[in-house]
Amino acid sequence: MTSSDTLPDHVNAAIVQKFGTEVTLGSIDLPEPGPHQALVKLHASGVCHTDLHALEGDWPVKPEPPFVPGHEGVGEVVALGPGEQFVEIGDMVGNVWLWTACNDCEYCRTGRETYCESAEYGGYTVDGSFGEYMLVDTRYCARIPEGSDPVEVAPILCAGVTVYKALKVSETKPGQFMVISGIGGLGHIAVQYAKAMGMRVIAVDIADEKLDLAKRLGAEFVVNAKIDDPAEAVQEYTGGGSHGVLVTAVHPAAFGQATGMARRGGTIVFNGLPAGDFPANIFDIVLRGLTIRGSLVGTRQDLEEALDFYARGLIKPQVAECRLDDINGVLEDMRHGKIDGRIAIKY
Repeated sequence: MTSSDTLPDHVNAAIVQKFGTEVTLGSIDLPEPGPHQALVKLHASGVCHTDLHALEGDWPVKPEPPFVPGHEGVGEVVALGPGEQFVEIGDMVGNVWLWTACNDCEYCRTGRETYCESAEYGGYTVDGSFGEYMLVDTRYCARIPEGSDPVEVAPILCAGVTVYKALKVSETKPGQFMVISGIGGLGHIAVQYAKAMGMRVIAVDIADEKLDLAKRLGAEFVVNAKIDDPAEAVQEYTGGGSHGVLVTAVHPAAFGQATGMARRGGTIVFNGLPAGDFPANIFDIVLRGLTIRGSLVGTRQDLEEALDFYARGLIKPQVAECRLDDINGVLEDMRHGKIDGRIAIKY
């Protein structure tokens, strides 16, 4: 291991010892980088709703405790493993949800590595960024643009790239309408990407304060779905429905509303992962020629593009800071929908 300085033997981290409601704050051995890996000293880490699912073990494919959550980590490379590497000591890098993939399957060979069946996931199948140090695969880690604020850029590594990729696969063109349903940690960033990509943005939520935020970030029309029927409101405002609909919300009702907001020939993209099934009206989907797609985070190229939007000042996540010691309180607030924008741990 090639190191830039003397490193500790043990480091602080938040650990999921068993599925439940709280992580354990404790000490772990300093990770040692292997081939294609780097050891990173954390400056910040975003907190994602996926981290809550990891802690609670409520997804069909579960991680195996004990593990360290977190996949929006930003920090400095302080040591390199053996063999060929793709970063240098001192570089600022980040871990991401797609921690590594096989590089050899059909999906990896065709630039769709997020669908690799051998992929590993940051903070889920590989220890993540809820600690003072982490490992990254130097072939897949994020290259953080020079001058980035570690706290501010952290959410781009998951929330940002996820919504950016979803907007791309919606195939919505500049000047066309795009509905963002759910103006939370993902949605408020999606509004900014859609605006920067030239789309006419409509925001849908059930909280006026989140809709106010969407307007400040560039939405030209907003709908409170708790008060008004979003399908009727969007159809009337656009004169026939939205060309694209991106659902970042996790409430099942948002998915049923999506088809009603789309225009004939429109595309609906799902980012949110609610419990239960999608209430699809097949006759309506066929008659109106709707396309419905799932979008899973983004590739390395998507990530580079998403970070470039941030580096050029077009995207600015709304992020509040916390300490590692605060993480259980943050996760509890997240559980009850009390977080506006994103939260990031600052080390």
